[in-house]
Amino acid sequence: MIRYGFCGGVTLTVDAVCYAAIYNFIIAQRYIDLGCIVVSPHIASLILVFPITFFTGFLLNRYVVFGQRSDRANIQLGKYLLSGCGSIVLNYVLMKLLVEACGLWPTPSKIVTSVIVAGYSFLMARYFTWRQRLPKERKANGCPALH
Repeated sequence: MIRYGFCGGVTLTVDAVCYAAIYNFIIAQRYIDLGCIVVSPHIASLILVFPITFFTGFLLNRYVVFGQRSDRANIQLGKYLLSGCGSIVLNYVLMKLLVEACGLWPTPSKIVTSVIVAGYSFLMARYFTWRQRLPKERKANGCPALH
């Protein structure tokens, strides 16, 4: 739990700093016109920061928190990507709600959103992404998993 909390704090810090930098300096608080759709600056920044946060979180979780498991990295990456898709949807909905419906500033809204999404991510990591498979002999005996 301590390692997960530490790595989560590092990931949240990277997320907040990168989001603020992208929102204020790269996107420069401008709407992005893609021709068929116009993307608001806070959503464009969310999309651009996601790969940075995603790979930071994956590497920290794989090598620091949960250690290398017997599962191959590509299987864990696929599971992590699936839970990451849930995170990006939750981020999107919460950002739309906080910034557009409630009128809050984007960077503080992103921090609040990230804390909420961290709870979701913890549950997904614990019970899906990094869950250990039972050895075959324990499965055959019908023994429950001890976590």
